[in-house]
Amino acid sequence: MDFVEQVKSAIDIVKVAGDYVRLRRMGATGRYIGLCPFHQEKTPSFNVHQNRQFYKCFGCGAGGDALKFVMEIEGLTFPEALKMLAERHGIPIPKRNEYSDADSRLRGALIEMHEIAAQMYETALRGPEGAEARAYLARRGVSEEAMETFALGVSDPSGQALARKLAAQGFSAEQMEASGLVRRRTEGAGYYDAFRGRLMFPIHNESGKVIAFGGRAMREGDEPKYLNSPETPIYRKTWTLYNLHRARDGMRKASRAVLVEGYMDVIGVHAAGVKEVVATCGTALTNQQVRTIHRHADNVILNFDPDTAGANAAERAIQLLLDEGLHIRVLSLGEAGAEIKLDPYEFVKQKGPDAYRAALEAASGYFHWLADRARGRFDMRSAEGRMDAFKFLLPAVQKISGNLERAAVANDVAGYLGVEPGLVLDQFKKAAGARRAPLAVTPPRVEIPAPERILLNALLNSEETRHRILPRLPGALEEVFVAHEIFKALEHMAAEGGALPFAALDARLSEQGRALLHAAASADEIGDDAACLAQAEACLRRLEEDFRRRHVDDLRARVKSAEREGDMQQALAWMAELSRLERDATQARGVSRVGGVVN
Repeated sequence: MDFVEQVKSAIDIVKVAGDYVRLRRMGATGRYIGLCPFHQEKTPSFNVHQNRQFYKCFGCGAGGDALKFVMEIEGLTFPEALKMLAERHGIPIPKRNEYSDADSRLRGALIEMHEIAAQMYETALRGPEGAEARAYLARRGVSEEAMETFALGVSDPSGQALARKLAAQGFSAEQMEASGLVRRRTEGAGYYDAFRGRLMFPIHNESGKVIAFGGRAMREGDEPKYLNSPETPIYRKTWTLYNLHRARDGMRKASRAVLVEGYMDVIGVHAAGVKEVVATCGTALTNQQVRTIHRHADNVILNFDPDTAGANAAERAIQLLLDEGLHIRVLSLGEAGAEIKLDPYEFVKQKGPDAYRAALEAASGYFHWLADRARGRFDMRSAEGRMDAFKFLLPAVQKISGNLERAAVANDVAGYLGVEPGLVLDQFKKAAGARRAPLAVTPPRVEIPAPERILLNALLNSEETRHRILPRLPGALEEVFVAHEIFKALEHMAAEGGALPFAALDARLSEQGRALLHAAASADEIGDDAACLAQAEACLRRLEEDFRRRHVDDLRARVKSAEREGDMQQALAWMAELSRLERDATQARGVSRVGGVVN
């Protein structure tokens, strides 16, 4: 068996897609739905079909098999997706792997180099050279268990160890530079380590592969405090969430994510027993990261640092999370009016895990947090200041999905800010009118007539039906079928012999043909061989009769046209053809009655 087919036969697309998207089973036909991971949506339009091993989104048009899904969601090439799925399912990879290209080889080398670096850093932390880092972690209260769980390490202070190791392993100069782990010397030849004498936090992709690092300074005055890997072919900061590969199961179980700002915050919150915690990687929150969160949870608790920068970042994050349709609460640690408020790590360290979990459960709704921000920002003693506060809150109010909830919040705003309810409602209505935007353009849904769709599904589901029905399809497929391209491909594949994998049929079609195939295959019409054959027989007769009827109507129109133009010879010819078609239709109906089925 071909290596690609071996991999495809060993995997289940529901399991593959289910690692990235929360799927819900629909009916008993092996169809699952969820929110599409490839575009922003609030109503699920992403379909995964277990029986035919393909996915289709009727919102953005994305579709394909399990390999295509992994390529799209992980940003991998075909060889990389093939290798990843083979490794994940214990399938040996051929020594001579023809499924490779330059990009895949480079990315594979980068993954290897990061794995080597992670092992070196982790080993160094536990050896004599890690004494300073271990003392630092002990002062910060990081346990041995947390060190092991998060694979913490320390980089060589001389800046030589990793560069030498990678060169000795045979990696090329181009690969080493592309990794971001080493840098070329500006004077003289050779390379030096990008991270030197720092506490190292490995950053993983969603599949658990190390793709980057964050390095924290351990001494006062050593700047910058955090040094992060640059973007590389395997690492995009704006798409990556720290700890996601560990947190996603917890996110699904709790149906929430706890979003913090730093690596140490993640470690502290995780140690408090909150496994659904993630953080950005040294950047502001992005739309891509928000969409990633939404694939695993509907609720988010923001727990950013309590300083001004953290509060400003929380404001921006709230708007992005609301745009995605997520439910948001905000946790600001420390008693109201306290001079010192704590970041998540320090809070867990000082107050303990139980206190943190209790604070998390008591986190306030985002709107009340924003309202407190407004009261602190504007002069609430003046009418102008109160209206400015309301205008500050209005965009967040407008993003509340329910009309009744929006109206209730608008009334709360009036009371909370001391603004006249009539003014609030007036401003609210004006903003509602202004915010109306044109509906997003979605790809047109292709419709196949029901008899044709049922016939096509019967052919897809049953080898016996294909054997009996395909030879009887009319010659002029283009005139009978909307999906004539699919029927032609089925005829050719049947003539070639062998099985009929859905993916192989899909690969033969144009973009329009694939759209038609996915639309038809998404119907829940699956039966055994006998049911498929009976359905196919009935549908084929119906389609043939519809075609004859259309042909008869066309000929009658031609006869009348020829008579109006005085071309009696042509009119007689059309009438003869019309009589033949009507005799054929009568004979076909007679055969149908003899067979025991009347259309």
